[in-house]
Amino acid sequence: MRLRTGLFALSAATALPILAFAILAAAFVVQGENEAFVAAAKARQALENIAAVLREAGARPEHVVRMTWYVVDKREYLAAARAVGAAYREIIGAYNAAITAVEVKALIEDRARVEIECTAVVPE
Repeated sequence: MRLRTGLFALSAATALPILAFAILAAAFVVQGENEAFVAAAKARQALENIAAVLREAGARPEHVVRMTWYVVDKREYLAAARAVGAAYREIIGAYNAAITAVEVKALIEDRARVEIECTAVVPE
């Protein structure tokens, strides 16, 4: 399986003693296997994209305070929930960010199956 990934947005704003920024990461499949395996692989890649942007900004996963997951197929996402959870714990950790998952009709990138938006607050 090959994955193509995209990092669609990174914005930053300084507010008193914290740096807050938002990340929108997506991963979509060019070639795939079964749906649950593909969904887990795409979510893992999007999480790795987020971790990379955090590192580049001098932040760490524990600075993430909010995530919104946009998925195009709720059943595909739920079938992969165990593997997605394992990837999350491995890449992000066991931090208590507020997480929302939303099923959407489509994403801007036609081949995308998941987008994860997150906000990190980094103490200065």
